[in-house]
Amino acid sequence: MIRLLVKRFIPNYSNYSDPIVRKKYGVFCGVLGIICNLLLFVIKITVGAVTGSIAVVSDAFNNLSDLGSSAVSVVGARLSGKIADKEHPYGHGRGEYISSLIIGILIIFFGIELLKSSVSAIITPTDMRMNATSFFVLAICIPVKLWMWYYNKVIGRKIQSPIMAAASKDSLNDIFATAGVIASAVISPYTAFPVDGAVGLVISAIVFWTGFEIAKKTIDRLLGLAPSEDLIKSIEEMLMQEKFIIGIHDLMIHDYGPGRTIASVHAEVPDSLSLVEVHNAIDKIEHNILDELYVDIVVHMDPVPHKSEDEY
Repeated sequence: MIRLLVKRFIPNYSNYSDPIVRKKYGVFCGVLGIICNLLLFVIKITVGAVTGSIAVVSDAFNNLSDLGSSAVSVVGARLSGKIADKEHPYGHGRGEYISSLIIGILIIFFGIELLKSSVSAIITPTDMRMNATSFFVLAICIPVKLWMWYYNKVIGRKIQSPIMAAASKDSLNDIFATAGVIASAVISPYTAFPVDGAVGLVISAIVFWTGFEIAKKTIDRLLGLAPSEDLIKSIEEMLMQEKFIIGIHDLMIHDYGPGRTIASVHAEVPDSLSLVEVHNAIDKIEHNILDELYVDIVVHMDPVPHKSEDEY
């Protein structure tokens, strides 16, 4: 189903490295997340009000926070898609990282609030009035979140989006949370132990840890995370394909957001070659790397003593 929707709403959908396509994917998945989370919130808050379950109500507000996160991701996608300007000469790509950080903080905040509610439910437990209809309605929520986990994970990997990676993890946590709520409802009638509050406590710990991991990874990116080995290898291979280049060093890669990477490198070339010829070859390499890897690279020529051009 997600493939049909993508083909319908995203032109040139297979060009994942294109900043414009990435922006459309971000907005599309964010809007889809808003719709799904709003539906789940309405379902769970209704069931929670009917049954009096703190775990169900907490799970409902978890979906409400997810709705807010989806809204933030839409704003982040649109912000990161803005072109460079005088004040931001390297574009606005890091806006996506900032949005991801906000999502992480929102999830942490919700985890803390859920912890408070769960402790309260353990201290002063309430009776649950779960019936077959409530079980069925909650069970429907699981495949919806499973679908959200799947499309966020798959698309997030293809466009290398930290926001969608965060949404994918959060959706997976929601699956465990809803399953835990259902399990607590089944067990509660047969024990005096406050299962409802205990399940809420476990869910709060999972939610808090997820938010912490998202925030930490995003902060690492904002501080300047080392480039991936795959990207380094791809750049080096494309450089060394040119027969004039006999060695490279001092490769530096700067991340200004997904699809906005700037790099520089020193390329060793024989000092016996024509300066114009080498310059034209290197200029071509720079354009090829930009077209294929979306890395805006500057290659500095380092003439070194070497065999003559006739020996190539």
